Amino acid sequence: MAKEELRVDIAIVGNGPAGWSCAMTARMRGLSTVVIAPAGVGGWLSGAERIDNYPGLPQVSGKELLERFRQQALALGAEEKSALVRQIMPNGERFLLLAENDVLEAKAVVLCMGAARPVLLPGEEELLGSGVSYCATCDGMFYRGKRVAVLSASASGVEEAAFLRSLAESVDYYALKPHDVSSLPEGVQAVAEKPRSLAREQGKVALNTDRETPLYDGVFIFRTAVPLRMLLDGLETDGGAIRVDRSMRASLPGVFAAGDVTGGPLQIAKAVGEGNVAAIAAAEYIAKLG
Repeated sequence: MAKEELRVDIAIVGNGPAGWSCAMTARMRGLSTVVIAPAGVGGWLSGAERIDNYPGLPQVSGKELLERFRQQALALGAEEKSALVRQIMPNGERFLLLAENDVLEAKAVVLCMGAARPVLLPGEEELLGSGVSYCATCDGMFYRGKRVAVLSASASGVEEAAFLRSLAESVDYYALKPHDVSSLPEGVQAVAEKPRSLAREQGKVALNTDRETPLYDGVFIFRTAVPLRMLLDGLETDGGAIRVDRSMRASLPGVFAAGDVTGGPLQIAKAVGEGNVAAIAAAEYIAKLG
């Protein structure tokens, strides 16, 4: 699985109103910008039939409003990438973003992932890095010739399972949510059981399901979102929201946040305004870097 490398001034994680607003302002400041979000995953706004309180666009559907934001940002030169950002790592004065199987580099990062948060399995957080992983490309080689399980909330896990099958002795596939598994490659076994929890037993990872408790050398989990505390080490939160100042600066230099991810009120106008402020603050930060 080859990695693509993309270098930009600002990487925006999330493609809601805050993300697109941030992208527009960043491009107006002449900064190279990419908006990154999983394909086919929309927040509450994409399903809203009618929005009556967004200034200047009465009686517009959420889907149409988002598409107008998107087209305006792309017309200004923003780039778009369909991928889940699994991890963000500071690298000197820059950041490396692991987006699916690609690596992106940015001078500043703006987090605009919305209010949704994944629900972890009991025992998952405790075993992260000790048998539990969110990245097949990063950690798959550690399980060469071993038995692994893939727990996925979407069909994107099928590709990850295929890659792991090229390394591991066996791969079992569990669907965290219903999705098409018909394209699973030969040698990957679909298991019709519901994962309940994870634990350490006999030096392996015990996957407790609604029927039994098989043991694996490693368990790879793929969702459409990553818990904030696992996305970026040292990121301060407050009640599940990212803590920011009035300039949308987060607790780490070069990291900003905007929209529902910073807490209420959960309103489109608030998200758009915060995206604009975050872009201006990020532009000032980048200018100071020289």
